[in-house]
Amino acid sequence: MMRMRDAVASAAQGLIGVRFRPQGRDPAYGLDCVGVVVVALTRAGYPVIVEGDYALRGSNPAQISEAMDAARLRRIDDAQRAPGDILLMQAGPLQLHLGILTDAGTIHADAGLRRVVETPGMPRWPVLGIWRCEEVG
Repeated sequence: MMRMRDAVASAAQGLIGVRFRPQGRDPAYGLDCVGVVVVALTRAGYPVIVEGDYALRGSNPAQISEAMDAARLRRIDDAQRAPGDILLMQAGPLQLHLGILTDAGTIHADAGLRRVVETPGMPRWPVLGIWRCEEVG
């Protein structure tokens, strides 16, 4: 049986190439970074719901952390990170960004490239937190 985090990484890999769309939650129309995480988790059998829109800039890391906790994701230390874990990154001043770790790098929605991509290695942005989905039993 596949571990949940491996299923999340695999589901995220299936989203590579999907077009970028702010607030996007449906791969048929486009995804943003939150959409990539929500769709990957859901396709892996770990459904989460993100209610309403959110600010594209000026997000609060504490609010993101609370949302991760509400989704039953467990915060882990950097030394424990593994493929399928979710990264919260500081992509710029007042700009937070989410991605999913893989064996090769990080899958995320790239606004500049206008699509979901896998960037090799660890992201260039500071990592503010890492979360893991627990096995669903």
